[in-house]
Amino acid sequence: MTYDNTCKYLAEKYPADFVRWLLAIETTEVQVLKTELILEPIRADSVTFLQTASSILHIEFETRPYSEPPISLRMLDYYVRLKRVYDCAIDQVVIYLKETTSDLVFVSEYTDRNTRHSYRVVRLWEQEPAPFLTNPALLPFATLTRSDSPQTLLQQVATQVARIESVAERQNILSCADVLAGLRFDENLIRRLFRREFMRESVTYQAILREGREEGEKQEALSLILRLLARRIGVVEAQQQERIQTLTLPQLEELAEALLDFSDPADLTAWFDRQNQ
Repeated sequence: MTYDNTCKYLAEKYPADFVRWLLAIETTEVQVLKTELILEPIRADSVTFLQTASSILHIEFETRPYSEPPISLRMLDYYVRLKRVYDCAIDQVVIYLKETTSDLVFVSEYTDRNTRHSYRVVRLWEQEPAPFLTNPALLPFATLTRSDSPQTLLQQVATQVARIESVAERQNILSCADVLAGLRFDENLIRRLFRREFMRESVTYQAILREGREEGEKQEALSLILRLLARRIGVVEAQQQERIQTLTLPQLEELAEALLDFSDPADLTAWFDRQNQ
């Protein structure tokens, strides 16, 4: 999962928790709205719309403050579109995930000659970790909150994840925490504290293997492996792609498991070397 998709998954999986966090409203009746709006479509990868009985909560997750068009203009654009479609109160929050010194993360309004539009900004690295550590829905975000000892914080997150009773929920929350922690921590540290066997039992990982088996065709498995490798290590060289295409379906399944530990192209080369031993 990418950072954007991870944040969207959490907000749409636990909408009441996000409404409680950002609006201080206790409700269990929250509807996740579609992100396609009227007029020309605009990029909505990191956007979530949650509708309560009285308002809409628009959440925008950002890893960096730079965008084209600017985030402030996008927030105005979304506001107008939502207002036209739903005609209700709208609360907008931009959540910055990765710490930066850019002044843009302090911008909370769009201003023009005849227009001013404001919204709320949350910089996760300024937030106290306690509220995030006590709520499984927000626990992955705790990895990015304020701490004098980030490594200790990461250990606290791992401990809290281990206390989640539901196995399925525990694996999925761990998967999300693993992704978001990558914005701040060294991957080797993450792997040490977030036990990889938990990741391998997650619904996300199992779906990857199930997809390949259900398709039943080697070509589908090849396509899946190449997509996953591109996400983990970047573009796969043509020579490496040719080697992958010679693998059997069981070998491709082994590679699908192994690539979860890859961080650069050298890991793929080392995996092939081990296969030849």
